[in-house]
Amino acid sequence: VELAESGGGLVQAGGSLRLSCTMSVRPAEAYAMAWFRRAPGKERESVASINWNGDRVYYKESVKARFTISRDNAKNSVFLQMSSLKPEDTAVYYCAAAGSFTRIVGGDVDYWGQGTQVTVSS
Repeated sequence: VELAESGGGLVQAGGSLRLSCTMSVRPAEAYAMAWFRRAPGKERESVASINWNGDRVYYKESVKARFTISRDNAKNSVFLQMSSLKPEDTAVYYCAAAGSFTRIVGGDVDYWGQGTQVTVSS
């Protein structure tokens, strides 16, 4: 199983980025998906999660109203639209998959991507 992230980069504070993750696992509907991040010197943390059909989502408090997670099962893809970015959002962002929404919100992940760097300059 492979999860491949793209869309990271360097952006100024207040800017936007859209991360994408394409997964090889089939069917996509069998998995809840999520985005985690690890900032320099910090533990990896959950940013946003989405259940198999998108009608349940979870966000870390500090990204609510700024980040939006979505998925397209026909394309085996999950996305993270990030707006109003702050320097503290700088981290490596990881795509993740798990067999249930409850598990992935709790950090119990079955598959990880390799990560994509997001750097927000002040």
